[in-house]
Amino acid sequence: MKAYAYFPGCSLEKLALSYHQSTLESARRLDLEFQELDDWNCCGTTAYFAIDQLLSHTLSARNLALAEKKGLDMVAPCAGCYKNAYFTNVCLKRDADLAEHVNEALQEDDLHYAGTIQVYHLLEVFCNDVGVQEIKKRVTQSLNGLRVAPYYGCQIVRPRKDHEEVENPRYFEDLIAAMGATPIEYQLKMRCCGGSLLITSRKAAFSMVRNLLQNAVGNGAAVIATACPMCQVNLECYQQQINQEFGTKFAVPILYFTQLLGLALGATPKELGLGSELVSASAVLAQIQNKEASTTKSP
Repeated sequence: MKAYAYFPGCSLEKLALSYHQSTLESARRLDLEFQELDDWNCCGTTAYFAIDQLLSHTLSARNLALAEKKGLDMVAPCAGCYKNAYFTNVCLKRDADLAEHVNEALQEDDLHYAGTIQVYHLLEVFCNDVGVQEIKKRVTQSLNGLRVAPYYGCQIVRPRKDHEEVENPRYFEDLIAAMGATPIEYQLKMRCCGGSLLITSRKAAFSMVRNLLQNAVGNGAAVIATACPMCQVNLECYQQQINQEFGTKFAVPILYFTQLLGLALGATPKELGLGSELVSASAVLAQIQNKEASTTKSP
């Protein structure tokens, strides 16, 4: 059983609790051990880095130091938390002066970060460390026939990390296919969901979300799979208001990819936090269950 230091981030405590539940359940079924960091702190979010980079790096570095103390690489389900931790890790390894200032602050907590660990997004752990072929072998309830739009969002693959593919990545699609589902092709899979723009320019943000939903649905998606709490909120919570604003009729379930993965691995909807959506996923669940029933009855 491979172990990681698990950094859930603030959203997974309440708003994205189903992401947390489905992450741990899917990991358990894939023989992964996620050890939640004791006394972890907020990553500072994207906005804080625009205000004070030194303090922002220090916030993220404290979590890195806690993971390093465990001797484990760190995994983050939230795209924003992942981006902040990843680039803090890179900066501290490259900038000795920054590392010195950050570690001086960390001394207040009797912590020190030496830069010996790596930071991964949850998608990377499932796709690369476990591997899609291994996941395919573990599937007990194929999602055959379910058309899924894999929504990367803008922060998992950008800015570029190492030599990764940022123009047309395929690992999310490969993971969905391993579940037995059909990943649809659509152009806006890495376009920003609007993020915090909803606070300052709601109409512009609504337009961005409308375009994303239209692009996915127009290409045949029955459900959109996300890997970020903010993306999930923006795509799901505002559908009714977007329908009122633009005269559309969206009713698209927005699920965390771990919820779909957990279903494919045989977990129950309750174990995955399903049932609390604002846009019901009952049609998706019924489709999966009907496929399973017809398969069972086949000679």
